Amino acid sequence: MREPAASPDGGRAVRPGQSEEASGNMETTSQAVAQAPAAAGGQQVPSARRTVDGYLRAPFPWYGLDEAFSGPRWLMQVGTAADGAVEHGSVGHGDEPSVRNEYAAGGDKEARGKFAVVVTVAANPVRRSADGTGLLEATSVSSAAWLAGVGLLSFTWPGQMDHSLRDDWLEQQTETAWVLADDLDGPDWSTLSLPVDGEPTTFHYRESEFGWVLAGSTQRGVHLGAYGRGMSAYGLGFAAIKDIGAYAQAE
Repeated sequence: MREPAASPDGGRAVRPGQSEEASGNMETTSQAVAQAPAAAGGQQVPSARRTVDGYLRAPFPWYGLDEAFSGPRWLMQVGTAADGAVEHGSVGHGDEPSVRNEYAAGGDKEARGKFAVVVTVAANPVRRSADGTGLLEATSVSSAAWLAGVGLLSFTWPGQMDHSLRDDWLEQQTETAWVLADDLDGPDWSTLSLPVDGEPTTFHYRESEFGWVLAGSTQRGVHLGAYGRGMSAYGLGFAAIKDIGAYAQAE
């Protein structure tokens, strides 16, 4: 397997299997996201969810859909570095997706719910690990694209697939998500201009049978990823969240 090439803004996508020094703050969340669908047939409620405490510790602004979105909003989970520093996290909008929805109405897309998840990733440079033994990769738009791609997979289980095959399927699709995130200028991506804090911003965008994924950067020191299904990405706008506690109260 080739080494991940640098993304246009100097960072690299991080894939499962890299060392702690190489994967840095993405390792914890990559594992959490991959394990999220384990309770097949039930509601997705990862243990790290339902608390605003981790979000409040972040030294960067969180992003969500702007005020044009009037539907439900809810917390998901945060990712931390080895020293406990919050590095990235996600918030959801619309219908909370669940594995159960994958089996509804024979896979009918409308029955599976409509949602959009926004991933905020701190724009960190190359830096030393918490124990001082190595360097952590810089985060980038590719980091946000990979987290969004894997996030979409966590709510996508082909209903016809035997349970014993799902780990292999997830591993294969996760690797594909990393390869795609590592090549944002490749043919699988197009560009899409969406407002961020009211300013037109260019995003990398792709669609698949599972839903859509996009990734870009803001002017406030964070990269944004997003994924969804049933809600068109073309009509979305993003804004810094003024009160992250409102997402917890909305639940």
